Amino acid sequence: MIELERINTFYGLGHILHDLSLRVGESEVVALLGRNGAGKTTTLRTIMGLMAKRSGSVRVGTEELANLPAHLVPLSGVAYVPQGRRLFSELTVDENLRLGLQGRRSRDGAEEDVEQAAALFPVVREARDRPAGVLSGGQQQQLAIARSLVAQPSVLLLDEPSLGLAPNLVELIFETILEISRSGASILLVEQNASMALEIASRGYVLETGRVALSGSAAELKARADFVEAYLG
Repeated sequence: MIELERINTFYGLGHILHDLSLRVGESEVVALLGRNGAGKTTTLRTIMGLMAKRSGSVRVGTEELANLPAHLVPLSGVAYVPQGRRLFSELTVDENLRLGLQGRRSRDGAEEDVEQAAALFPVVREARDRPAGVLSGGQQQQLAIARSLVAQPSVLLLDEPSLGLAPNLVELIFETILEISRSGASILLVEQNASMALEIASRGYVLETGRVALSGSAAELKARADFVEAYLG
């Protein structure tokens, strides 16, 4: 479980997040929606300690993350798959996968978890010795998600996992997100494809200029005429 309470984040003099509060329960997928520039990625980066907040609280379970340096946040059980994947193209698929071990509190069962993460995506399992840079964009996205799971996160932050992918790969990615949540992880999903996101999310928050403009269950959001007009067409 992760909970943000009255978060205020600035970029230089710009006030980006305004008293932002949201919650993701255990084994829950929650969609974070909004137009470009609404503050979605800033929210994820603030959770990870990559952008400093001025005030507010970030809790995973009962543990407060707000004052942790960024390199310690993964050790609290939070994994982040950023937009653009951020793989090391010259390293092999297997070497990239094992970088996820850096976010673990314990190496007990590490090899088993590496194999389980690879097994979720056939391309990861089958291309272990190939450089990550030769993979397609969709294959790299699968590797990035698999790498995050090696850290055994209780909370997974996903930033635009479907961006630029073919429809069949989008379906695979979203099916895997559901599978991950069923294993007990809390997932905060930033996604431009609002319709697809709400198919797998139980709830959603809609940001506008760094504020929560709408929130509710997936069904409630899809029933709102203003939401449908703005985000579902």
